[in-house]
Amino acid sequence: MRTFYFIIFFSIPAFHCIAQELISQPEAKFITSFPFKQYSGGVIIVKAKFENLPEDLNFILDTGSGGISLDSATCAELDIKTKETDTTITGIGGKHKVHFVFNKSLNFPGLKVERLNFHINNYEVLSSVYGEKIDGILGYSFFNRYVVKINFDSLQIEVFSRGKIEYPDRGTLLHPIFTSLPIQFVQTKERRKMGYNFYFDTGAGLCLLMSDKFVEDSTVLNKKRRPVVTGAEGMMGRLRMRLTVIKEVKIGPYRFRGVPTYLYKDDYNVTNYPFTGGLIGNELLRRFNLILNYSQREIHLQPNSHYFEQFDYSYTGLNFYYIDGKIIVQDVIANSPADRAGFKVDDEIIGVGNNMTFNIQAYKNALQMPKQRIKVIIKRDKELQTLTIFTESIL
Repeated sequence: MRTFYFIIFFSIPAFHCIAQELISQPEAKFITSFPFKQYSGGVIIVKAKFENLPEDLNFILDTGSGGISLDSATCAELDIKTKETDTTITGIGGKHKVHFVFNKSLNFPGLKVERLNFHINNYEVLSSVYGEKIDGILGYSFFNRYVVKINFDSLQIEVFSRGKIEYPDRGTLLHPIFTSLPIQFVQTKERRKMGYNFYFDTGAGLCLLMSDKFVEDSTVLNKKRRPVVTGAEGMMGRLRMRLTVIKEVKIGPYRFRGVPTYLYKDDYNVTNYPFTGGLIGNELLRRFNLILNYSQREIHLQPNSHYFEQFDYSYTGLNFYYIDGKIIVQDVIANSPADRAGFKVDDEIIGVGNNMTFNIQAYKNALQMPKQRIKVIIKRDKELQTLTIFTESIL
């Protein structure tokens, strides 16, 4: 779990249910495969070309998105014309009306996806998180048309036509509720055992998120735990949440113990409580190879080589971003390890430990070991300084 720096994607044009009638489907047929990259929290990045433009664009593959979107800056740079609409998008961080680009196509290796309607958002914050331009988010509009296999061992995606598919012998088959977003029943154990619906969200770079309303009504948390305040990023920008640990989380037959969990003040009811209590993110889901079969309303989980990896329990309270070619501190949580180490907003991070690569992903990774003293070289007022941070554990 990336406790000092998280990215969360969750967008719903409108919450609506799709009839659960199943129509007989043909056998799914293989269409193509292509690679993907992973960033913090297991977030998946795929490349595609918009219409006939030559540039490769970076899209986040996100089951927590109810459509498909483009970055407003990307539209301006590539002279993609947008149209004003009355559609309102709600996401973690807020809600607003959006422009659209209608009836366009995306081109992947071996696959052209046509008749797509893109809503437009500003993803500047997302680009600053990863140090690489994020051009859009690929959600329901893609998943609903195909069967999609995601292999986190080989970092490959396979795409099949809609229909029935033969699942691996190993693993388990889930039958989520399907709106435009899949919703999975999850069992938790802390003060007591309980089960509730959670969104299945590959675009969220975390293990588990619970809305404050669900936490208050369910009394799911152990009162002895003391959540810490940390930074997060959503579709609408930066925000703060509380972070704690849940004793046990069970998805299907699979149990995970000591699961880092975000507590979200859900002012806009993005999580649609009381129908759902929050979301399962890709820091947990990446421990399985996935088969997403929306047309059959099925998701297959197969434990992979990451299944037994330890969660990230480190906590620094330090939030930094890639801005104009520099890695800049933008938030320091009061009384956090970063605050005690002397970090200030606008410090430029030059190196972490022995790493001087100016790679924001590498710097994040270097700070993910709890109970470590780590030297960080910064530039402040044009002078270099070395600060020592002691990473805490949220356990």
